[in-house]
Amino acid sequence: MSEAVELHSVKNLVSAEEWAVREDLAAAYRLVAHYGWDDMVFTHLSARVPGPEEHFLLNPFGFLFSEVTASNLVKIDCDGNVVLNNGFRVNTAGFTIHSAVHMSRHDAQAVMHLHTDGGVAVSSMECGFLPLNQHAMFVFHDTAYHEWEGVAINLDERERLVADLGDKHLMILRNHGTLALGGSVASCFMRMYYLERACRIQVDTLAGGGAPHMPSSDAVSMMESAFSDPKTWEGLATQSWPAMRRLAERIGPGYRD
Repeated sequence: MSEAVELHSVKNLVSAEEWAVREDLAAAYRLVAHYGWDDMVFTHLSARVPGPEEHFLLNPFGFLFSEVTASNLVKIDCDGNVVLNNGFRVNTAGFTIHSAVHMSRHDAQAVMHLHTDGGVAVSSMECGFLPLNQHAMFVFHDTAYHEWEGVAINLDERERLVADLGDKHLMILRNHGTLALGGSVASCFMRMYYLERACRIQVDTLAGGGAPHMPSSDAVSMMESAFSDPKTWEGLATQSWPAMRRLAERIGPGYRD
């Protein structure tokens, strides 16, 4: 590998468009940590680098999400090879899921994969993800399923994962966790927020022991009609993401370094 560039130089070595994506993705890492959705140094959030090359940004392996910055994000290709050496490496096996989605869905500008208690719990329920409440119905219609095949180190799994995902923007990875994609870091984060909140609420609801009250099929259909267009999510994200960036700033502006 070539000699690593100094971290303070990374901003000057990439386009303004790439740097903007780096800041958004680093903010998303800090927000995931803030909400307690991280899993030590495991799981990943990735983003496509603007431009014709098939390059992506991923967290430096061995770093907590609270330590990720715009400069220490690693730029890699579809095979996980580093294309801008900033002195860090990625968990290549961990990129298996992300590379599958990025390569097959060019609308996937960002991909997020988590192992939260709520998400893993719902992924392990025979009933799966239920349209129990408003939070769930924002994303219920847009959620696919993929059976667990063990730790995702087999590249052959990518074809099966992509086939199961289809044209959906969210996925329950059975006995494993959750996955979201979006046309921007902002919309990807927003989808994941609703899925994770809904999973946590489902666990709490079912823990009560009583039979849950299910909404009407008309209400479920109405929410699907209202929130099935990706442009709707991009519009909502445009409204909400500046506030999330302000939250990231209050948590610590170092993510922009």
